[in-house]
Amino acid sequence: MPEKHPQPQQRQLLPLVGDDRQELRADCGSCFGLCCVALTFSKSSDFPVNKAAGTPCTNLQQDFRCGIHQNLRQKGFSGCTVYDCFGAGQKVSQSTYGGTDWRQDPGTARQMFDVFPVMRQLHELLWYLTEALTLPQASPISAELQRALDKTEHLTQGTPAAMAETDVAAHREDVNVLLLRTSDLVRADIRRKKKDRRGADLFGARLKGADLRGVTLRGAYLIAADLRGADLRQTDLIGADFRDADLRGADLTGSIFLTQSQVNAAKGDAETKLPPSLSRPTHWG
Repeated sequence: MPEKHPQPQQRQLLPLVGDDRQELRADCGSCFGLCCVALTFSKSSDFPVNKAAGTPCTNLQQDFRCGIHQNLRQKGFSGCTVYDCFGAGQKVSQSTYGGTDWRQDPGTARQMFDVFPVMRQLHELLWYLTEALTLPQASPISAELQRALDKTEHLTQGTPAAMAETDVAAHREDVNVLLLRTSDLVRADIRRKKKDRRGADLFGARLKGADLRGVTLRGAYLIAADLRGADLRQTDLIGADFRDADLRGADLTGSIFLTQSQVNAAKGDAETKLPPSLSRPTHWG
């Protein structure tokens, strides 16, 4: 008989000091391959096959490791190298379900696969809120940011049933209000001189060497844009689509709300400057 799932352990929420986001970084070795099972793959330039949600990828091994991890891009699975769960995979696997995987207890599989994307969204919000709390310009709203972070963290500690019923969309709206205020505070000294590019269609745009400091590119479409040598310091990049964007030589230090997934989707080189919280993708060479 599969062992019963213990209730998720509640831990005391303490104020964050500095930019400590280690728990929000993927630890695939502690996960039950949830992104390889729970998510849908659509045949495209990112995936060579279609895969339905809840169906294990054919490359997923019994130990929940990827059989072609070292050759994902060569095999057409570039989408896998871009995806980032923000640590949700290990949280669901080891905390929410107490280390009992969906193969050991098949009856939990469907619920676990439903919980995973909820946790992923909450962890993404934790990433942004944690960053916001490190920004000196956001100090006027630090108490509100901390309360939002505490509430988000509390939601991640819920039971599987509670997690499945979480209204993530409503919570995201509340958090987004604070993130917008954070962005305005960070960019206040230079944003008045800059054009608002929020949600802009910049597909293939020629922005080589552009001074984009303080610009908001929230949700902008920068697919295949030429951003070589561009200055993106103090730029709001939350939700910007950087697929195949050329960031060679660009300066993204001091940009706000940039994620590893966005960086992984872009092209860069040794001259690309990244925030210290992010890693240079191996495929950049």
